[in-house]
Amino acid sequence: MARPVRVLTVNTGSSSLKLGLLDGDDLVDERHEERWDGEPAPIADFLDRHGAEVVGHRVVHGGDRIIEATVVDDSVQAYLESLTELAPLHQPRAIEGIRVARHLAPEVPSVVCVDTAFHARLPPAAATYPLPREWNERYSLRRYGFHGLSHAYAVRRGAELVGMPAGRGKVLSCHLGAGASMAAVLDGRCVDTTMGFTPEEGLVMNTRSGSVDPGLLGWLINTRGLAPQEVFEVLAKRSGIAGLAGGSGDLRDVLDARENGDHDAATAFDVYRHSLVRHAGAMLAVLGGVDLLVFTGGVGEHQPTVRAAVGRALVFAGAAIDPARNIHAGEGEISAAGAAARSVVVRAREDLEVAREARVAVALRS
Repeated sequence: MARPVRVLTVNTGSSSLKLGLLDGDDLVDERHEERWDGEPAPIADFLDRHGAEVVGHRVVHGGDRIIEATVVDDSVQAYLESLTELAPLHQPRAIEGIRVARHLAPEVPSVVCVDTAFHARLPPAAATYPLPREWNERYSLRRYGFHGLSHAYAVRRGAELVGMPAGRGKVLSCHLGAGASMAAVLDGRCVDTTMGFTPEEGLVMNTRSGSVDPGLLGWLINTRGLAPQEVFEVLAKRSGIAGLAGGSGDLRDVLDARENGDHDAATAFDVYRHSLVRHAGAMLAVLGGVDLLVFTGGVGEHQPTVRAAVGRALVFAGAAIDPARNIHAGEGEISAAGAAARSVVVRAREDLEVAREARVAVALRS
């Protein structure tokens, strides 16, 4: 049996760097830099100690051209750079990681694995914004969707945990963390998702408002004189749970405050829960039901209160979450006995998805 290709995974945040060496599904070593300014030293040290046959890079945005894992050349790198204005926090650091890896190990293929690729085959009705056709064409406006690497892994791993055939059935994937999105997946294909042209659309999040009435924004700008930059800065960084409850928007703090009778915290959680339920219902309507409900991400994995709230709302669709299983859940099934729709918790492992997609891309090129 052939030995698995060893993959160095490079996952950059807006200011952080996470490296991992995967031999098959085994994590051989990892390194996390909370603050990374693009210096090559951490990647160079990792490569010197371990080597790698492929470098897989997580990239947030692939635009309308990078719709699958792709081996990087100069033209691919230049195209990714051109998308920086669509993901200004994350794209520059990801590109820096690509640049460093290609410089340090030019003989080792670098592969970009983009979060938007999972949603690239959305049906036109789901992907198209009801804007003037010439705008959509000129500016490549569409629903791109995000968290695709997390959704792809969670859907596959969730099916494995309950013995469901891979690539079959109606799956609602809930990536719930500081940023959050849902994906409706039908027979392995994403057919709708809550995030859109940017990661600001959709669910209420820690500091992001999620979907709001565009007319409200116009009213604030045109009638109340708020600067557009201020409005959009507030929507991204001072809204959501943080805007309603105060503080950082960390759901753990909000739940604690709610238990202690804090009215603002209770309101913030109710708005958050309503957003989850409302969007879950929309995703299920698109799917025509649900066979598997998957929770992943920091909140999805560690907050039974949130999972229970979603499960209760989806009883009409056959979901039922066992309270004891839910409270003590690690990775695994949390369904109640006899539930028509199964429910699972999946540990987020974007690194495994990056490694898998990178191996496929290199094999196809060979």
